[in-house]
Amino acid sequence: MSQSGVMEEVKQIHSHPQAIAQCRNWLETNLPNVPVSEVASTARAAELCLENPSLAAIASELAAQLYGLKIIKARIEDNMNNMTRFLVLSQKPPQRTGKDKTSLMLSVKDKVGALYDLLRPFASHGLSMTKIESRPSRRKAWEYIFFVDIEGHIEEERVKKAIEEVAGRCLFMKVLGSYPAHSQ
Repeated sequence: MSQSGVMEEVKQIHSHPQAIAQCRNWLETNLPNVPVSEVASTARAAELCLENPSLAAIASELAAQLYGLKIIKARIEDNMNNMTRFLVLSQKPPQRTGKDKTSLMLSVKDKVGALYDLLRPFASHGLSMTKIESRPSRRKAWEYIFFVDIEGHIEEERVKKAIEEVAGRCLFMKVLGSYPAHSQ
C-alpha cells in the first residue's frame, strides 16, 4: 500500500501537546480533516496505536521500534532546527567532567534592570550563559520564570559564587542540576 493510502486510513492522531504544536503546519497541510487529540506523552500516543489501527501517533522513531509500529512519514516538524530536551533525573548528581553545564530556574521582581542585575554575576565570574528562556509564572501578570543554562559544574568555585550572588537577587531560585555538556 502506498504512503498516501496508509494516511487515508488514519482517523485520529494522538500526541503530546508540544509535539502537536511542533508539527501543526504539516498536519494542516497533509491531514487537515483528521482530528488531533492530546495525550500525556508521545510514548502513550504510540502505545494507543497498538489498540486501534486507525490511530496514528506523533512520536519518536524509538517509540515506533519499541511498540512495533510502522512509520508513515518521518521529519514532519515545522522547523527542522527544533530540538526537544529530555532529562535524566537522579538522586545523585553526576561527577564533574571538565565540560559541564548547570541549569537553573529563577524569577525576579518586576522592576527596571532586574534581569540585567540578575545575570551580571555570571559574566563577572567568567561564566558563559548558553541558554535563557522565559515562561509566564501563571501567578501574577508580568511575572516570569527564567530557565538559564550556564557553562560549568555546581561544584566549581566560580559557579558556586555566581549562584550565591544570583540567589540574593531572586524572588525564587532552584538549581535544577549539573551535567555533562552535550557534544555534537
